[in-house]
Amino acid sequence: MFEATPRGFGFVKTPEGEFYVPAKAANGAMDGDEVELSVRFEKRNPSRLRHEGRRADERPVAQVARVLVRAHADLVGRYEVAEPFGVVVPLDPSIPYDVFTRLGEGVPARDGDLVRVTMLEYPTRRSAATGVVAEVVGGVDEETLAIESIIVRQGLPVSFSPEALAEAEAVDVGIEEALESGAADLRERLVFTVDPADARDFDDALSIDERPDGGWDLAGAVLLRPERAAREVRWRLGVSIADVSAYVPEGSALDRDARERGTSTYLVDRVLPMLPERLSNGVCSLVPGQDRRVLHVDLYLDDAAECAAFRAYPAVIRSAARLTYDQAQKLLASDGGGAHAEETAGDADAAAGEGPLAAVAPPADEARLRASLAALHELAQARIARRQALGGVPFDTPEAKVRLDERKRPVAIEVREKTDATSLVEEAMIAANEAVATCLAQGGGAGVYRVHAAPDPGRLQDLACVFGEFSWFADIDQDAFAAGNPYALQAVLAAAEGRPEGELVNMLLLRAMQRADYRDACEGHFGLASAAYTHFTSPIRRYPDLVVHRLLKERLRAQAGGAGVRATGKRAKKKQRDLAELAAHCSRTERRAEEAARQSQETKMVELLADSVGSAFSAIVSGVTERGLFVRLDCTAEGFLPTRLLGRERFAFDPRSLMLTGEATGKAYRLGQRIAVVLESADPAARRLGFSLARPSSKKGRLNSRR
Repeated sequence: MFEATPRGFGFVKTPEGEFYVPAKAANGAMDGDEVELSVRFEKRNPSRLRHEGRRADERPVAQVARVLVRAHADLVGRYEVAEPFGVVVPLDPSIPYDVFTRLGEGVPARDGDLVRVTMLEYPTRRSAATGVVAEVVGGVDEETLAIESIIVRQGLPVSFSPEALAEAEAVDVGIEEALESGAADLRERLVFTVDPADARDFDDALSIDERPDGGWDLAGAVLLRPERAAREVRWRLGVSIADVSAYVPEGSALDRDARERGTSTYLVDRVLPMLPERLSNGVCSLVPGQDRRVLHVDLYLDDAAECAAFRAYPAVIRSAARLTYDQAQKLLASDGGGAHAEETAGDADAAAGEGPLAAVAPPADEARLRASLAALHELAQARIARRQALGGVPFDTPEAKVRLDERKRPVAIEVREKTDATSLVEEAMIAANEAVATCLAQGGGAGVYRVHAAPDPGRLQDLACVFGEFSWFADIDQDAFAAGNPYALQAVLAAAEGRPEGELVNMLLLRAMQRADYRDACEGHFGLASAAYTHFTSPIRRYPDLVVHRLLKERLRAQAGGAGVRATGKRAKKKQRDLAELAAHCSRTERRAEEAARQSQETKMVELLADSVGSAFSAIVSGVTERGLFVRLDCTAEGFLPTRLLGRERFAFDPRSLMLTGEATGKAYRLGQRIAVVLESADPAARRLGFSLARPSSKKGRLNSRR
């Protein structure tokens, strides 16, 4: 694959090594293209090499013989009128080719518009690139320009079909219809939601009841631990999930649009929802004080948080409160008082920046709310300990989000970390996902499962060489770690916790893991130590969850002796093929959405940091190559510090330990090392930060961020 630079030259990694491709030898190749190379033998131009860097100096030279696969069928750029042509100047700095269009062809565009152009002919040594304007993305708006570019480049749908919108408008909540068809009436239970302050849709709600002496009626429940008597069951955890499948029939226009998206996409400045707002923020959203249809799971757990039995069934609920994570955390820590809850609601609402105050339960229910949160917290801690004992690997990575003002300008970077409140919600959702996966997997039933495979031993062996630089790693069972033994991975995370390199070790180990994806077979979840796992709890924003709801309803109808008996023969095989294709599609759309979200956050993060060019920061070395160091600031922003700026001496690179060592002074730079750096450059369009080493006189940067 051709890795292009804004100056036209690039690099290609092959099994034979990495090659440098001068700009004049790129032969029209663009960033990301798969190319065929031919090796060139030429005398190096010293002035050009000084300009293009040491990486070019040390690589054999090649030229692109031909492009095998093009990475870009469409480009996003600024439209300029240059009679008798229109010219599209790509926003992507790694694509140094203008695209010419004929005036009057394609979608009309004005000078300065942001457009998507479909390529007709790609550039060569002798001819320019040509295309046709397929869409006007927007007018000139510098604050949103880069985000619009990400949306188009990732191919994210931004509008719903007229048919889907019409179906959404015609939807009725249908509470009486649900109750008449057998849905359980749970409106007397104390049910509530806990979400981020800036959440706009609420698809999961919680309830919990506790009987220390047991005595639950488990008649009709799926018994996972028959040896556990009802008297041993302490908690009944209720997880209510919006019954989206009641409003989005399979094959409908709403369903087709949702399937195409696969997931909602959460960009730094907007949400591209999987479902129209009428459903996602209205009919399906479990807002306080409103009757809503749900697919409900009751989980019966003992003192050790082991699930002994569960029931799944359609129900109607009425949420008593909408709590933010901050509210829930403060309620957990408080010793009573309605004023405190109200104050928290105001704080959370200020953080969200708009809208009414977050709903808080009436004073009569506040004591019950606090008791429910305390019980959920106790249950969550027991589940975390149980999963640890089973071999779950507890990754804990901070999440950075850029806060924008009303004009879409970045004003702060907020680093969000796990709290007791986030953990209690997460543990409840994991428990429900495991129970539903177990239900679907019984007897080899059809399903869409969330699978996380065991790590690749080769990656862990490479990582062992890196971790060998830390003294504490000598106490780890090396063979067990390299083999991917989960308890050895736990030991590494525990040993690194609290150390300067702790966050980096966590990040590197997470990178060494396999990526979780969707599959049609139940193959377990390594990280959660779950034999069966699926995604059931977010059908408003994830299409696999919607499909799982439909499959679960089929299973419940079959168990009740009604319609929906399991397919057999050719029907069963076709269904399995369809689910396999669907799982692969949803894995792809998930990666697309995650990449777009990451790029949008990075764009605004770099934009914010541009005001701090010339300032010094403390950073962790997060990557080491022969070209230089990748460094990570405390706000999670990452950039590059080239070897040439480490000093005048030559630095030797050790690929096993990932270390750069000065040949004259012996000065070494290794992963996890904390160093002082100066921000030299910030390019939001390229999402790129450049650093140098700080000197004692460097001014300290004050980045507006908070944890």
